[in-house]
Amino acid sequence: MIIVIDALNRHRFGKILDEMYKLRARVFQDRLGWEVTVRNGKEIDAFDDLDPAHVVCLDEDGDVVGCMRLLQTTGPHMLADVFHTLLDGEPPLRSSQIWEATRFCVDTRKLAGGKTRNSISYVTSEVMLGAFEYAREAGVLDAVAVIDPVMNRVMKRSANAPYDYLGTPKPMGKVTAMAALMDCSDARIDAIRAFAGIDHDVFLSEDEALALFNRNRKQKEAPAGVSHLFPQAAAGSDAAAPAALRATLQQYCYEQLHGARDQADVDAALALIEMLADRFGTASAAELDSVLHPSPRHSRQMSLASVN
Repeated sequence: MIIVIDALNRHRFGKILDEMYKLRARVFQDRLGWEVTVRNGKEIDAFDDLDPAHVVCLDEDGDVVGCMRLLQTTGPHMLADVFHTLLDGEPPLRSSQIWEATRFCVDTRKLAGGKTRNSISYVTSEVMLGAFEYAREAGVLDAVAVIDPVMNRVMKRSANAPYDYLGTPKPMGKVTAMAALMDCSDARIDAIRAFAGIDHDVFLSEDEALALFNRNRKQKEAPAGVSHLFPQAAAGSDAAAPAALRATLQQYCYEQLHGARDQADVDAALALIEMLADRFGTASAAELDSVLHPSPRHSRQMSLASVN
């Protein structure tokens, strides 16, 4: 289910945007290892200050599970100002009818495989569908995106193949990057719908999106067994926890994750860890995982005390 957040309505969706930025941090920094700027658990860059449109997917629990950023090419955009070497010396695209699509990601930790409504494939198609339908209604003819070969294959398999490419592929960090062009046409939209089996309107109204997002927030803010240790959580406060209490909670989370007996226990522990990390600055799941499963990727083995 899609809500588009732009300069006209972003004042209503601050909390959803926060969750979107946190998803981006988990995907681009924690999982993919990109060199991005993350502050307070949120990945935000200079292009987010240019009033882009954010296509955000909410699942049935009201959680942000996918997103994409759309930005006009008439001003600064990533292909012109960050990935310009892909253009082989050609001038960057500048047109009110061409938008740039960036920062696409889905929550692979929560979503399953297959093509069900709660799958990576379905959410990927729903975000793409929302982006193309929104752009088409705005009079946009084409979208350009910097993608890697993996994403290129995903798009081809999901009836969403680029129709052309700009410049030539170039190595960018650990991957090869290419600039792909997609038309915002009825034929493309119909093909994505057919692939994903989506025959309904994917867009939520603003009130529907807020109601869905807020519906389960209170229950998630105070997991059972924590409120007696952390009364601020039960009250829904965003106040920072004292260091000593934060250390106690982190130890509790560590014990719950370390003592998990099955996947249900692991999922419950991770939900608790993420809630406390997001709201009160305790260790994130990735940090606790580095304690439980140290690897060469981590520059040092963290102790619980080190994150206080």
